[in-house]
Amino acid sequence: MLIILPPSETKRTGGSRAARDPELRHQDPLGSARSRVRRALEAVSLDEDAAAKALKLGVKARGEIAHNRVLDSSGRLPAGERYSGVLYDALDVPSLAPGARAWLDAHVAVQSALFGLISVADAIPAYRLSASSRLPELDGSLKAVWRDAHAEVDWAAFGWVLDLRSKDYAELAPLPEGAGAALHVAQRSASGEVRALNHFNKAAKGDLVRRLAASEARIESEADLIAWASEHGLSLGRPDSDGPLTLVTELGVPGQVAR
Repeated sequence: MLIILPPSETKRTGGSRAARDPELRHQDPLGSARSRVRRALEAVSLDEDAAAKALKLGVKARGEIAHNRVLDSSGRLPAGERYSGVLYDALDVPSLAPGARAWLDAHVAVQSALFGLISVADAIPAYRLSASSRLPELDGSLKAVWRDAHAEVDWAAFGWVLDLRSKDYAELAPLPEGAGAALHVAQRSASGEVRALNHFNKAAKGDLVRRLAASEARIESEADLIAWASEHGLSLGRPDSDGPLTLVTELGVPGQVAR
């Protein structure tokens, strides 16, 4: 099983030793694209005004451009610790027990706009780049470059894939037909009505991955995931036979799945 998470715009700073792309997972199919995207990001980041426009940054976020100028020399952290924000706060990687952390490192990936598909264990620097960014120096759009590169990834080697990415990040590396399933998050109201969940979507996904890691789950198919969820008192399945795989949470409780 492989779980793919989106990255986060917010990132922790710091880390030890300089980052090196060749140490990242899937370097063979993605190495060339990583180099191209990185060079284009570094080039645009030399001009603050151009970078702010390309990266769609407001005045308060302009300071993050500086991270893109020191990718070779800044410290690095495992991706699961580098990213912060709602999903990663709910996942809370640093607090996981050793067995859960090992499970996470073996089964969870992140879809980075700068590095492509990486493991949560891969050490990366702080940077600023999103799936919707436009890099003038890049030959082709960011999505086109990554889509072509990920077409060379051996998705079958991962087994069944649970896709927790947002739409923009899923478009960087579309899953092959039948490779897995995207997860929708819904909310159950006091009246029993189930509706799409927006505000706590990310928290619910982070909570689910943390539960899977804590139980060191053995999942090889969608049926296995649904059975695991039932055993752990979670409302996860396909409410409609033709509908999406859905996780249902309780109304007004961030990250708390329905029981």
